[in-house]
Amino acid sequence: MRILVTGGAGFIGSALIRKIIAESNFSILNIDKLTYASNINALDEVKDSKNYQFLEMDINDRESLAKALIDFKPTSIMHLAAESHVDNSIENPGKFVETNVLGTATMLIESHNYWKLLSEELQNSFRFLHISTDEVYGDLEETGYFTENSPYMPSSPYSASKAGSDHLVRAWHRTYKFPTIITNCSNNFGPFQHKEKLIPKTINSIMRGESIPVYGDGMQIRDWLYVEDHVDALIEVLKNGTVGETYNIGCNNEKTNIELIKGICKIIDSYDEFPIKGKSSEDLIKFVDDRPGHDRRYAIDATKIKNELLWQPKKNFEAGIKETIDWFYANNRN
Repeated sequence: MRILVTGGAGFIGSALIRKIIAESNFSILNIDKLTYASNINALDEVKDSKNYQFLEMDINDRESLAKALIDFKPTSIMHLAAESHVDNSIENPGKFVETNVLGTATMLIESHNYWKLLSEELQNSFRFLHISTDEVYGDLEETGYFTENSPYMPSSPYSASKAGSDHLVRAWHRTYKFPTIITNCSNNFGPFQHKEKLIPKTINSIMRGESIPVYGDGMQIRDWLYVEDHVDALIEVLKNGTVGETYNIGCNNEKTNIELIKGICKIIDSYDEFPIKGKSSEDLIKFVDDRPGHDRRYAIDATKIKNELLWQPKKNFEAGIKETIDWFYANNRN
């Protein structure tokens, strides 16, 4: 198997590539623009592998993308390249449309052009896996879960741009019979995550003794998925998922933001170096104005992927968050 991965220097993409290189003989071409959120150092352990190649490139560069496809000859594509931070999408929505919508369109156009050149056998085994988010569904009331049949009701420019990309992927399958699959995942966490995200921001704020900003009342609920479990699911979908289908990936680890933050504070306070100046890390919590259009609750029903592909998360939340905190502490990520 020869897999072209877009956005492979990002948080989820780099975890995916590390897993594939470590556990298979598959060949990987990583295409990444290396934006501010990329971390090429997250791929240090695989950079010298004979099965790994890296190409710094914008997925909207159609000519370079077409050449990369012909040169590498992928048997599958895993499309993760995306702008993903909601706050940034509110400040600069055009960038999110450019990357998430137009970038996905470019990927589909050029990948389909490449696919048409393949033999019938290779066309039948080819897969275009589009990695998306549960935020496309909007938010939930206090009960209920997102399923693969939930209506799309995105709230932010980010989630709207991801919804648009999902619709394009489905259209290419319906119109051109292009072999696509979509996954929609809940909030990821783990080592190497960018500092702008909630968990790394909380950890780093405590380590620096700075205030921990909490939007609104902090009672927004998220379903947390350890990144290693997510990439296991993605590999399973690539290998055994049904063309044209969507798979929701989540862990039923629902926590309010304030519950999550206080839990991190408690763990860090148990370390010898903390609490800072003899105080509880919770003293650093500062409630700030809620962001516009902030979704109240996300929760994933992952029954389909568990029943059809026999995927199960391996890491419980408590172990995963402890490992994540330890990693950020050991690596002093600022």
